[in-house]
Order: sequence, then structure tokens, then C-alpha cells
Amino acid sequence: MSKTSRRWTKAALIAGVTTLMLAACAAVGVVSSSAADPPAPIASEALTLRSVFTDAINMKLRLKEDQGKTTVVEVDDPSRTVVVRYTVQPGAQFPWHSHAGPVFVNLISGELTYIEADGCEETRYTTGQAFVDPGQGHVHSAINRGTIPTVFVATFYDAPAEGSLLIPAEPGNC
Repeated sequence: MSKTSRRWTKAALIAGVTTLMLAACAAVGVVSSSAADPPAPIASEALTLRSVFTDAINMKLRLKEDQGKTTVVEVDDPSRTVVVRYTVQPGAQFPWHSHAGPVFVNLISGELTYIEADGCEETRYTTGQAFVDPGQGHVHSAINRGTIPTVFVATFYDAPAEGSLLIPAEPGNC
């Protein structure tokens, strides 16, 4: 075997052994890999298209709060709906906003603190609880003050045909 041929054989052997060692190390996690991107603070996933009821409907809700206050929400045409799943990381907060119409919220996991701009009143909801946001200019925010991601499903009524479901608003005195 010539000197040049031995060099190529030795180089190929070293390259092969190095590749095998790197593969073995990667398999057991010794070689650092690029870190996965962290999750978004608040992620949303539409579970349905923006749908329209085929029948003419109207909606009237009476929301009775613990303090005895009753809020009446009337929607002439709540027929455009959409269902969205939100995942809120610990410490993440929604910007201050409202919605065109009412929103029914069901908590799947974690906790969510709902903050009303009018009076800065806070209500904490946990897994298995549900609540109604009246929308129609009712300004609020929500924050995950827990230690695990919060997951909830929101059903929007009187949703816009396209664009954002959140209408940006000022926080009031909060």
C-alpha cells in the first residue's frame, strides 16, 4: 500500500470514528443541541372557523355577580361565532381589551386572574370553572399568576368576520 493510500485510509478511519462518537454522544444527550424556542407567552389556536348560525337569533344574558350587581347583556345578532383555545404561560398577561360581544370561557387547566378596568376588581378562576365576559366595551385583562401554563377555551359571540377578536383599550385606573 502506498504512503498516500495509507494517509487516506487513516483519515477516513478517523473521520468515521469521530462521526460515530458524535452520534453516540448526541444519542445520550452529551452534545448540546440548539435549544428549542421557548413557548409564546400567550398562544391561541382557533378550534373552529368563524361560523354563522343559519337561524335568526338574539341573545340576552343576566350576569349576577357576588356583590349583588346584575349586568344585562343584549346582543341583537350574536350569530357569528368562533371557538379559540388559549395557552397562557406563567406570568403572562393579556393586554387591556374588550370584545364585540360576549365570550364564554372554560378553564381546562391552571388558573387565570380576570381584572376589570372599572374598579380594578380581580377574580381568580381555576381548572373546571367557567365565566362570561360581557364584551361590548367591558374593558379587562387577565393574567396567569400560577406556576403552570393555563389553558382555556373561549367561545366568542358577535365576533368580527375577520381580524382580531380583542379590541385594544385603556386600563382605566389600574
